[in-house]
Amino acid sequence: MDSPEHKTIYERGLAIRKQVVGEDYVANALEKGRSDFLKPLQQLATEAAWGTVWTRPGLELKTRSILNLGMLTALGRWTELGTHVRGAVRNGVSEVEIREALLQASIYCGMPAGLEAFRVADRVLNEMQERGEMKRE
Repeated sequence: MDSPEHKTIYERGLAIRKQVVGEDYVANALEKGRSDFLKPLQQLATEAAWGTVWTRPGLELKTRSILNLGMLTALGRWTELGTHVRGAVRNGVSEVEIREALLQASIYCGMPAGLEAFRVADRVLNEMQERGEMKRE
């Protein structure tokens, strides 16, 4: 991240990352990733995923969030799915749209993956409601 170009991409990625998943989550992830070993991974994620892909024109953030729900369900990445359920709500994805995306994924990824995805999403949505971040539909 030495060049001005990398710094610009990183800063753009950091801004969109905070917008989507929240400042507290990003601060926690960066704090956990401060070691010399983990720092390059945090930089790569912020630059490549957030600074390069999430900032591209052509898809709205809401659409990108819905895509992530399906992909993370397919991959069985439950921690990341929880993070992106929260991000989806922040990007304007409704509870009904989250449910429908997960139903769609369940058919193609299998019921065990679908069941776990629903459990994760339900937990996150309940937590968000308890914190006053959303009202369940």
